[in-house]
Amino acid sequence: MGMGAARACLQAGLNTWGVDINPDNCRALLAAGAKGAGPSAVPFAAELDAVVLLVVNAAQVRGILFGESGLTAHLKPGTVVMVSSTIASADAQAIAEALAEYQLLMLDAPVSGGAVKAAAGDMTVMASGSDAAFARLAPVLDAVAGKVYRIGSDIGLGSTVKIIHQLLAGVHIAVAAEAMALAARAGIPLETMYDVVTHAAGNSWMFENRMQHVLDGDYSPKSAVDIFVKDLGLVNDTARALTFPLPLAT
Repeated sequence: MGMGAARACLQAGLNTWGVDINPDNCRALLAAGAKGAGPSAVPFAAELDAVVLLVVNAAQVRGILFGESGLTAHLKPGTVVMVSSTIASADAQAIAEALAEYQLLMLDAPVSGGAVKAAAGDMTVMASGSDAAFARLAPVLDAVAGKVYRIGSDIGLGSTVKIIHQLLAGVHIAVAAEAMALAARAGIPLETMYDVVTHAAGNSWMFENRMQHVLDGDYSPKSAVDIFVKDLGLVNDTARALTFPLPLAT
């Protein structure tokens, strides 16, 4: 999704730099018109007005910002950091507080839509943060998002909305696979089962998208299972923190 978002920024005419540990991705982004790309943003940090992080978890966010070669010490005051990883609300709040010590702003802005929507500039963003953070990131949000939900000003609200969304997404993808496997065992043509569900009340985006790949025999990876496991762990952690039972999901 990071590559897609970077390309969407380029297509919108924004000066864009990219960071990836895969040199092939860096070369691809440079070929697409990026001002620079490499394994670290430190060499061009002073050029940046905004930073968008699309990594797996809070540990990676902290490593990039505050690790041995931490980016924060090299950013100019007032730079806004858009954290678009799916992380716990408490982690988002702690990261925002640490950024504030460097006079940096944060937008708690997890995203949904996958690599395809990222590349099309059509992601859904569920964000919380200050008016200043939203204002400074407006060109980026316009470039990467089809829909921006402004959840509130408190850091952590955006992350909480994304985690609740992942509860539904995780359940939908699991039961979609079970439903199609049950249909196969019952001898029902999978094309027929898919057509029925996608024109009836049991449909979901996950069923319609993922089960089409099953019908096509397309088993190329679209995302990583361990990321969903991580996200559903965040669902359970959030429920425990709020003392709220989730008997079906757990």
